[in-house]
Amino acid sequence: MFMQTSTFQTKLWNKLSNKASISCIGIDPGLGRLGFALVRKEGHSFFAEEFGCIETPAKTDISLRLEMIYNKLGERIQCCSPDFMSVEKLFFGRNTTTAEYVWQARGIVLLLASQYKLPVYEPKPSQIKVAVCGFGSADKKQVQRMVQRMLNLKEIPKPDDAADAIAIALTGIALHSYSKKAKAGGFLC
Repeated sequence: MFMQTSTFQTKLWNKLSNKASISCIGIDPGLGRLGFALVRKEGHSFFAEEFGCIETPAKTDISLRLEMIYNKLGERIQCCSPDFMSVEKLFFGRNTTTAEYVWQARGIVLLLASQYKLPVYEPKPSQIKVAVCGFGSADKKQVQRMVQRMLNLKEIPKPDDAADAIAIALTGIALHSYSKKAKAGGFLC
């Protein structure tokens, strides 16, 4: 599928492809708890610069909870200055109420990406598992252990949403590298 890219985005991607160090903010969207992680890649090494969760109180009005996410995540983006963002693409089965709230939080995340002019990658859960574990059906524990190993962390990051956000950021970096190589004609088909 061909997707038209604006001149601004093309210039931004070209600028990113010449950097020795790149950083990605990974987002595991949620309304009650949104996981975030800033991961930096230098050469072949990855570093977790910051990770955690933004939590909103359950009994608070939905509009206020979304505003909290907007303000707190906006502060993190402004403070960390990532080069691009990676946000998990969501799939829901039966619980449409939960899905609706998570999609609203995800909309806030994408709005922030636009406001801060961050290119966005949107990996599916299976892509995240392949990028981190090499296996699209890896379970949550396998992904968490690989995140721990790839970033040379003493422990598996907690809570799970933060560990997921790190995996999402690592996938964003992998997709960015792949995109860069593909644009340069680095793949033979």
